Amino acid sequence: MNLSELCDAIGLKIVAGNPGEAGWDGVYAGDLLSRAMSHVKADNLWITIMCNTNVIAVASLTEAAAVILAEGVELLPEALDAAVDNGITVLSSDKTVNELCIAIHEAER
Repeated sequence: MNLSELCDAIGLKIVAGNPGEAGWDGVYAGDLLSRAMSHVKADNLWITIMCNTNVIAVASLTEAAAVILAEGVELLPEALDAAVDNGITVLSSDKTVNELCIAIHEAER
């Protein structure tokens, strides 16, 4: 399942980037940036409620497939600019982190 298909399947909104046919492999959910830096793997989806430029920096550093903002969180304007400038795909949902994890797991089946 590619990112566009996942967006359609669980109702993710595109905030930045173009998910297109991009693939992904695995999910990390967490808000502590130092922890995410050491645990988000290349091509992971990273679910967080953090919305500042540091999130974009960590996503870039770890080569995450996309950042998913949970609970209706919106990127700060400077973070949105950084996401666009760095080609980071950012998606959003009103679902909780737990609901997103469950929805992604079910969509993979």
